[in-house]
Amino acid sequence: MKQGMRLFLFTAFALALVLVAGCGEQDQNGSKADDSSSSDDQEVVNLYTSRHYDTDRELYDLFEEQTGIKVNVIEGKSDELIERMKIEGEDTEADVFITADAGNLHVAKESGLLQPVQSEVIFNNIPEKLRDPDHQWFGLTKRARVIVYAKDRVDPSGLSTYEALAEPEWEGRVTVRSSENIYNKSLLASFVEIMGPEAAEEWAAGIVNNMSRDPQGNDRDQAKAIVAGTGDVAIMNTYYVGRMINSEDPHEVEVAESIGVFFPNQETTGTHVNISGAGVTAHAKNVENAIKFIEFLTGEEAQGEFAAANYEYPANPNVEPSELVKSWGEFKEQDINLSVLGEHQQEAMKIFDRVGWK
Repeated sequence: MKQGMRLFLFTAFALALVLVAGCGEQDQNGSKADDSSSSDDQEVVNLYTSRHYDTDRELYDLFEEQTGIKVNVIEGKSDELIERMKIEGEDTEADVFITADAGNLHVAKESGLLQPVQSEVIFNNIPEKLRDPDHQWFGLTKRARVIVYAKDRVDPSGLSTYEALAEPEWEGRVTVRSSENIYNKSLLASFVEIMGPEAAEEWAAGIVNNMSRDPQGNDRDQAKAIVAGTGDVAIMNTYYVGRMINSEDPHEVEVAESIGVFFPNQETTGTHVNISGAGVTAHAKNVENAIKFIEFLTGEEAQGEFAAANYEYPANPNVEPSELVKSWGEFKEQDINLSVLGEHQQEAMKIFDRVGWK
């Protein structure tokens, strides 16, 4: 019994020492003293982004320099970041979500992951058709989804519209990505809006009949395929052409110099344009900083950097594209609000399934 009592007293004494030591690590206000305590007072904005360009990181640094607000960045694929925010719920650290394609932004909105923003600065910077009608997301950059062609085999005077690529004369000559790609989902969704579902399905079926191979690879791979002789034309985003022309890979440069850029539907409905965009998350802890951040990214200085370094079209109409992008010429865009790309996304996926677009 005495031995048990001694063990009890020893354990209690040891526990008391631990508690005293723990209290010794706290300041007079009861919070733990920490070498990084000063950084806890710094203003921050926490960003989840699927963009992964050096230019973007340089802009984050510039924002920090101008505002004193630190940008904490987590990068990932769009669907992974959306799923992460769903799982994190109210506990998410994300204040701003940036991703490519209005279709992805629509998914984030419909999943309850974004919140409305009222900012006259952003409204003045970004045209109405490039922002969500409920002000939950806003375009940052534009990219046109064009027809590219092998210069040595295709006369551009024979090109006209997206619809024409579904005609029998292009059988075995069209190279294109998978139907699972968000860019193609949004392209077809735009046709659902403009042409109606039946005409959009007829177009998709015609493209399947005219494919030079089963869909595979990314946009760069489509360009490489037609230069290698697997097809004569491809559908791809303009900024990939710019990045390939300025690539450190000699083969990519050679491919880019061997293809031409054609803006379809200039006499009819216009070329399909999509965006990368940003929204303030539904459970943002730093809402004011998040809005300041998007205001900065849509402003002329940041828009100029986006345009110069990544060969995208500025979403802000007061900023001009880079010289390379301007060299491709001006073009007429589809006259639709990009929110419809998300609204028709499910219909587009059903069409792809019905026509056998892999």
